[in-house]
Amino acid sequence: MTVPTEIDSSADPVEDYRDSITRTLDRMASSPRPVEPSAVPPRQLDEETFPVSLVDRERIVYGGAPPDGIPPIDDPRYESVQDVDWLDPDEAVLVAEVDGHARAYPVQIMIWHEIVNDVLGDRPLAVTYCPLCNSGVAFDRRIGDDVLDFGTSGALYQANLVMYDRQTESLWTQFDGRAVVGTRVGDQLDRLPVATAAWREFRDQYADGTVLARSLTDPKPYGRNPYNSYDQRTSAIPGFYTGEPDASLAPYERVVGLERNGDAVGVSHRALAEAGTTAVTVDGTGISVWHLPGMASPLNDSDVAGGDRIGSTRAYLAEVQGRATEFRRQDDQFIDTATSSTWNFLGEAVDGQMTGKRLRPVVHVDTFWFAWATFHVDTRLVEPTT
Repeated sequence: MTVPTEIDSSADPVEDYRDSITRTLDRMASSPRPVEPSAVPPRQLDEETFPVSLVDRERIVYGGAPPDGIPPIDDPRYESVQDVDWLDPDEAVLVAEVDGHARAYPVQIMIWHEIVNDVLGDRPLAVTYCPLCNSGVAFDRRIGDDVLDFGTSGALYQANLVMYDRQTESLWTQFDGRAVVGTRVGDQLDRLPVATAAWREFRDQYADGTVLARSLTDPKPYGRNPYNSYDQRTSAIPGFYTGEPDASLAPYERVVGLERNGDAVGVSHRALAEAGTTAVTVDGTGISVWHLPGMASPLNDSDVAGGDRIGSTRAYLAEVQGRATEFRRQDDQFIDTATSSTWNFLGEAVDGQMTGKRLRPVVHVDTFWFAWATFHVDTRLVEPTT
């Protein structure tokens, strides 16, 4: 997508979009790359060099920035929870937890950088955020014995961030972490559980956690949302998205997406907010999906913290001590039916016989319907009831 500037996202790209970028793409195609053969756009169109593409290569389109024009963070700095005084309590952060290590990635930073090549505990991971799909996804950066580093390719596939790895310059779709063109075609990264939550939820739960700090080497206008009113759109952006989105829901209605072994479920965010929790079965596994009011939409207002309070979601295996259970929301906590223990939003029991125990989080993504339905055409749609 274009390098972020203050934009009116209700306006569509110029009608002569394709003509206006022809010269730019010609220059990009003739510029040497550090790795050859590189699939960095527009080289993905070279069918002789890359005969296999797992997506329609014509739908990998220039987003308006050169490779790494939206600069990933490769040498992240951190602050302790106690030292952070620049986040609003309801402001959105991505929450990752690996082997007991918890870290928050503020969306006000991610919206300007989109990728963080990081290490949490001993795990190399890439934490990613695509504003056009509202998708926060984390991956293990290892494929076999190789540890990959990722950059922004400057391209989009169906309005989703297309990443490239710097080791082979293959192209990867952010939504599913799959190499779709290049010498690594067919490889897929392991996804890690990550949740979009309000800062206060992370702050209150993880007093010893760390927080991604703002970049000092390439600072941006952090706190500002360059996609003002983006989540109020009613249609996918022409030029970035081709075709007609699934009409089961409005394109920009939020869903909680879950997928296991090819079985995909989308849970209506709006209905989940009313119900508080819902139980779903994905590939035979019982999962409890939760909603907690309060978190601000980062894509709604000119300020990341100023958007409508849409709330945040999490997903857990629906079991306690090996027993299947259901949950219900009570105020800002959750009660299981198996032991009547009380759990906070981030999955720790704070009262009852399970006090101190943790639920097992499930990989999920809080995203727009058009994105989820595009990548999971056979998804089942669930609308919880109160």
